[in-house]
Amino acid sequence: MPPLQRLGEPENVASVVSFLVGPDASWVNGQVLRANGGPA
Repeated sequence: MPPLQRLGEPENVASVVSFLVGPDASWVNGQVLRANGGPA
């Protein structure tokens, strides 16, 4: 079971994708970001 004790919803992943394609993520590069509901 994931750390939040529930499966992710499409909206959860969509918000991560939205951040990554937006201007606030301009300094994020070469990273592995897991949208899994918990610490890496």
